[in-house]
Amino acid sequence: MLSAFGRAFRTPDLRRKLLFTLGIITIFRLGAFIPSPGVSYQNVQQCLSEGQTSGGIYQLVNLFSGGALLQVSIFALGIMPYITASIIVQLLRVVIPRFQELYEEGASGQSKLTQYTRYLTIALGLLNATTLVSLARSGQLLPGCALPIIPDNSVITTILIIITLTAGTGLIMWMGELVTEKGVGNGMSLLIFTAIAAGFPTSLGAIWTSQGPGTFFMVLAIGLLTVALVVFVEQSQRRIPVQYAKRMIGRRTVGGTSTYIPIKVNMAGVIPVIFASSMLYLPALISQFNQPQAGQPIQPWVEWINNNLTRGDHPIYMALYFAMIVFFTYFYVAITFNPEEVSDNMKKYGGFIPGIRAGKPTADYLQYVLSRITLPGAIYLGFVALIPLVALVLINANQNFPFGGTSILIMVGVGLETVKQIDAQLQQRHYEGLLR
Repeated sequence: MLSAFGRAFRTPDLRRKLLFTLGIITIFRLGAFIPSPGVSYQNVQQCLSEGQTSGGIYQLVNLFSGGALLQVSIFALGIMPYITASIIVQLLRVVIPRFQELYEEGASGQSKLTQYTRYLTIALGLLNATTLVSLARSGQLLPGCALPIIPDNSVITTILIIITLTAGTGLIMWMGELVTEKGVGNGMSLLIFTAIAAGFPTSLGAIWTSQGPGTFFMVLAIGLLTVALVVFVEQSQRRIPVQYAKRMIGRRTVGGTSTYIPIKVNMAGVIPVIFASSMLYLPALISQFNQPQAGQPIQPWVEWINNNLTRGDHPIYMALYFAMIVFFTYFYVAITFNPEEVSDNMKKYGGFIPGIRAGKPTADYLQYVLSRITLPGAIYLGFVALIPLVALVLINANQNFPFGGTSILIMVGVGLETVKQIDAQLQQRHYEGLLR
C-alpha cells in the first residue's frame, strides 16, 4: 500500500493532481475558521466551548459545513446550497420537458443545466445567508448563548455579512469544480468528505471524555463493522446480461458483443437520507414559529410535535424517519432510472436481454428487477441512518455520532470512488493499482 502511494507521488501528472486537490482542501478548511465581518469570534467560541450548540434543526447543515455554520464563518453555508440546487434541477427534469430535452442533448445540454444549477446555488445561498443572519441576531442559532453573536445590528453590517456568506458559497462551488476539472475525484463530494471527516476527532474525543475508554473502543468496533457493511452494500450490484446482435455497416461487422447493465443495490446513494432529514425538520420549524407568548399555554399540537418529532431518541421519530427513507429511496430511483429509456436505447443499437423480447417486455423486466433490488437497498439505508439515533439512546451520544447516518454513507462512498480514480490512473501508467 505504501509503495503504491509512493508510485502515485512519483508520477508527475498524478502528483500534480493530488497536490492541487490537497491545496484546495486546505483552503476550504481554513475558510471554516475565518469569521464573517461583524461576527464576534470570541463570543461564538465561548458559547461553543460551553456546549451551547443548536438543536437538530441545523445539525445536518453544520455537518456538511465542517462545523463552520455555528461559527458563522465565511464558509458557514458550506456545500448545502449547491446540493439543494443540484437536486432541484434533477427533479425539474420530470416536471419541465425543456430540462429533459437539455439532458438528452449531450454535452451542450449538460453545460446549460450546470449553468442553471450555478445560478440557483447563488440564489439559495443568498436566501440561506439571510436566514442564518436573522437566526444569529435573534439568538436562535445558539439558543443557550447569552452573548451576542453579531453585536452590531446595523443594516450595513447585516448586508455585508449576507454578501460575504453568499460569496463564500460561490467560492466553494468554484473550488469544487476546479477539483473535478484539474484534481482527483469529484470536487463537490471531496469537499463534503473533508467537512465530515474534520468532525471525527472531536466526536471521538467527546465519547472518550464523557463515556470512558470502554465505550470508546466499543464505538470503534461498531464503526468498523458499519464501514464493512457499507462497503459491501455499496459495491453490490445486480448485473443484467445484454447481448448485441451482429450488424454489417459497410464492410465492417459491428456488434456481437456481450455486456451487462449494472443495477446497484443502493442506486439512490445518500439522497433519501437527506430528503427524510429535511422533511422531519419541517415540523420542528413549524412548532418553533408557533411558540406561545409569555404567560400563555402552549397549543396541544405544538406540544405533541415538541415531544415526539423533535427528539431523535423517540420511537415515533425513528419510525417516521425509517419509513420516509424507504419511500424516498423508491421515489428517487424511479426518477433517476427510466426502464423505458434504457429499453429504447438497447433496441436502437440492437441489444437485447437473453430470453426477453425487445421493447416493452424488456422495460417490464427491468422495472421488475429494479423494484425488488431497491427494497434491500432502502432497508439498508434506513438501518444505517438510525445508527446515530440508537447510539443516542444506548450510550447517550449526541446526534453527531461519527459512525452512522449521513456521514458514514458519504465518507465511504466518496472514498471508494476517489480510490477507484487513483487506481485507474495508476494502472494506465504502471499496470498496477493501489491494491494488488
